Amino acid sequence: MDLKIASQENLKHLLDDLAVRLNVVNVSLMDAEDYDLEKYDDIKFLYDIVVKKGKLTTLETQAFIEELASVRLK
Repeated sequence: MDLKIASQENLKHLLDDLAVRLNVVNVSLMDAEDYDLEKYDDIKFLYDIVVKKGKLTTLETQAFIEELASVRLK
């Protein structure tokens, strides 16, 4: 899987992994169908930061979730 390529499958993978890494309780917020594929690069950028950073503080986690919400369609 090449995450550099914007595809619905890769978007789902990014969001599923982010849900785990950010300990999202309501995983329905991370449904790939609710995100525009045109925002893939933005989501990939957030994903890369979370992966690189590893453990996040509660405040950082909240900020990432809010940023994801800002690119969500619904």
